[in-house]
Formats: sequence, structure tokens, C-alpha cells
Amino acid sequence: MVDVINALENMLVNIIKMLPAVIAAIIVIAIGYVAGAILGKAVNKIVEKIGIEKTFDQSIAGKAFKSSGLDLSDLIGGIVKAFVIVLSIVLAIQILNIPGTFGLYLTTIADYLPRLLGGIIILIFGMVFVDFLTTLIGKIIRPMFPEAKSEIADMLKNLLFIGLIAFILMLALDTMLLSGSTIYPLILGFIVIGAGISLTDGLIKSITDDHVEFREVAGYAKFVLYSIFLIIGAGAIFATYAGVANIVANVSWAFAIALGIILIPITYAIAKKMSK
Repeated sequence: MVDVINALENMLVNIIKMLPAVIAAIIVIAIGYVAGAILGKAVNKIVEKIGIEKTFDQSIAGKAFKSSGLDLSDLIGGIVKAFVIVLSIVLAIQILNIPGTFGLYLTTIADYLPRLLGGIIILIFGMVFVDFLTTLIGKIIRPMFPEAKSEIADMLKNLLFIGLIAFILMLALDTMLLSGSTIYPLILGFIVIGAGISLTDGLIKSITDDHVEFREVAGYAKFVLYSIFLIIGAGAIFATYAGVANIVANVSWAFAIALGIILIPITYAIAKKMSK
């Protein structure tokens, strides 16, 4: 009984000792929330008055943001508000200085919050920067090609866009400590599929514009190339899973054999038509 009373007394003493720290932490979070809200609204108004929001709304990223119900000024204001609140939470956890396992967990969360916010900022503003850069480069390289070959300029622009988006995504995931042996193959697979589709569309259009006789088989050529890039992308995505990778490999062999069989009559028909 005496031990229980002593334990309760020690707990009460510890709670009383922590009261000033708890009150201080609550005050810090409250001040951070109010300051973040005020600063976020101020930044929102500044961005609206600068006038860059209208230009951004015309871009691909801006249209995507608009369709999801977001605009640039609200987004930047919200990020500023979140940044101030996260800083106040980190400071509050440091003020509490809770010992033991629970305190260690809180400290770990506090250390990770800036990384999480930093990754989100890199992802959002990186997409805006990529959209601006690819649009600018697309306008620069388009005059290098004749009007009939404008699809090549669009293809190069799309490939650059896919590559830069992948880079920004990996940089954001590295910042948030979410990258690894599973994420990288996933990104690589989608890059292969996206780049393959863009290359296929540009090349098939360029070939059919110069050689009208190939238009009849253009759809088949697209199907074949799409399938090849999809299989390669799937192989990259599931490269870390041995069982799935073996299935994809078997499907690839089956597709190659079927493709070879189908190509025989098509090649014969094309050769016969070209000889006429």
C-alpha cells in the first residue's frame, strides 16, 4: 500500500513539474497557428496582387490545379501556414522534453515533420517549374522543325517533361525518406511506359506522313509498340518481385512468338503492295 501511495505521489510530482512545460507548449502551438494563419493570408494576398496567378492558370499544372479546385495563391498561402505551424509543433515538442519511449517517438515525429513538408514543397513547386521549363523549351525547339514535323518537337517536349517529373518525384521521395527498392522500379516502369507511348505516337505519325502506304498498318504498329513498352515497363515495376518478374518474362516470350507469327502475312501483304 505504501508503494502505491509513493508511486502516485511521484506521478503527481512529475505532473506538477511538467505543467509549466505543457502550458508553454500549448501557448507556442497556439501562437504558431495564429501567426501561420495571418502570414498565410498575407502571402495569399501578395501572390494575387503580383499577377502571376493568371499566367500560371494557363499552364498544364495550373489547369490541373484548377480542375482539382486549387489555385496558386491559396496553395502558397497554405504552405506558408503549414510551415509556421510545423515549426511551432517541433518547438513545442522540444519544450516538453518528455522522457522514455513515448518522448522518443514524439521527438522522431518532430524531426520528420520538416522533411515531410519539404518533400511536399519540392513536389508542388517542382511540378510548376517543370511545366514552365518544358513549355519554354518546347517553344524554342519548335521553329527548328518544319511545320509538317511539329510532332517531333512535341515528342521531345513530352520526353523532357516525363524525365523532369520523374527527377522531381525521386527528389521529393528522398527528402521524405520514402524512396527505396520498391519506389525506384515503380517510377522507372512508368517512365518507360510514358516515354514509349510518346515516342510511338511521334514516330508513327512522322512515318505515315512521309510514307502514305504505311497508314493501313499504323494501328497495328502502334499496338505492337505499345505492348512492347508496356511489357518492359511492367518488368521494371515488378523487377524486385522474382515470381511476378518470371510471369512477365513468360508473357514477353509468348507475345514475341505470337508477334512473329502474325508478322508473316502482314509482311507479305506490305511487300506485295509495295512491289505493285
